[in-house]
Amino acid sequence: MAILKTISGIRGTIGGKEDEGLTPFDIVKFAIAYAFWLKKTGKTNSIVIGRDARISGEMVNNLVVGALMGAGYDVVDLGLSTTPTVEMAVVDLRASGGIILTASHNPKQWNALKLLNEKGEFISADDGQTILDIAEEGGFDFPEVDDIGTHSFMNYKEQHIEHILKLPLVDKDAISKAKFRIVVDAVNSSGGIYVPMLLKALGVTDIIELNCEPTGLFAHNPEPLAENLTSLSNSVVREEASLGISVDPDVDRLALVNEDGDMFGEEYTLVAVADYILQNKKGSAVSNLSSSMALRDVCEKHQSTYHPSAVGEVNVVAKMKEVNAVIGGEGNGGIIYPELHYGRDALVGIALFLSHLAKTGKSSSFLRSTYPNYEMIKDKIPLDAQTDVDGILAKLENKYSNFEINTVDGLKIIMPEGWVMIRKSNTEPIVRVYAESDSNTVAENIVKQIKEDIKSFEG
Repeated sequence: MAILKTISGIRGTIGGKEDEGLTPFDIVKFAIAYAFWLKKTGKTNSIVIGRDARISGEMVNNLVVGALMGAGYDVVDLGLSTTPTVEMAVVDLRASGGIILTASHNPKQWNALKLLNEKGEFISADDGQTILDIAEEGGFDFPEVDDIGTHSFMNYKEQHIEHILKLPLVDKDAISKAKFRIVVDAVNSSGGIYVPMLLKALGVTDIIELNCEPTGLFAHNPEPLAENLTSLSNSVVREEASLGISVDPDVDRLALVNEDGDMFGEEYTLVAVADYILQNKKGSAVSNLSSSMALRDVCEKHQSTYHPSAVGEVNVVAKMKEVNAVIGGEGNGGIIYPELHYGRDALVGIALFLSHLAKTGKSSSFLRSTYPNYEMIKDKIPLDAQTDVDGILAKLENKYSNFEINTVDGLKIIMPEGWVMIRKSNTEPIVRVYAESDSNTVAENIVKQIKEDIKSFEG
């Protein structure tokens, strides 16, 4: 069993012993800590919640609702929802905050409380630490019976989609005229409701649903990576579809499959959308340090400026606000379009990508071929509790000190043939190793060498 108490929320495996897994006790404790933190910062008496379809969701939802009501808050429950939907509802409903009950791409045994501020954005590192401190200190003074909160339900799907349709760069007419045939893999979570609904609203009538029953019984590993999307690729080819669309359980990551069954590339989802936005709007773009160099190249093509940020949505958003970026996100298929809201949103990503594709009049494989071709390798190394990650990073920095070094987030080493980044995960007990080059073999060799270095340093 595992529990990760991070600055952005509480994530863990369901069950086990108190404080060693995401138990009912831990769920309630951290929900209450969040509520009491909001009492100091919030301006209203309401909190929005929503959840993905994983099988622990109803149980976690009931515990969180009860805890928030007991703390005196009125809970607006969106039910089966998406992360971006909850984010937008917090703002529209003028709530004090929001909680998304999802472990995102993690397997079914995981769940999490992802915490939002009154702007519908993930809380800051400092606020997250304050909530963790409140949880540990305890000593809560709860309202008496006349002052407990209420619980109401709200369907916010239509509002979210309507906001997307009103965006000037979402071209419903072009999408409708393109007569796309699209296969959707929603991994049996909330995307199975939201994505087909969005596509129909955009004028797509030929939709083939794959794993779109929101049962929480994930049909495959829920992370939208190529190795997990073979059924989608096969379906696209078999159905002679224009495109395959896959989202993760909480619908903040978007992966695409070309008409020939090949992956568009999760790193290139943001690249393609940014290309479309920068064609039509002046401004800069932001992605995190582990994202592809292709976004930088697209910015140069449009005479725009590229800005890197530390890994993590909260860091990307902070940098986007700092430089007033018109588009941003992460190389894992996360699109942040500030004209809609400051949060990763696969739904707006779909709408913008389809607008771009429809206006080109070309296939998705042709569109992909127009972008610089970089190869990225993503690997991970399990952590032992006693592993001195900071010490290992220091040794790596010393070994590769003759290259350009960036230590904003972990360690990024920029070499003539590409780059490699090594950082401790915020969501799993692992070290992530990313490498990119214009050659797959070179990228693989860089990762192999770094893993050998880490192994030798551990010994």
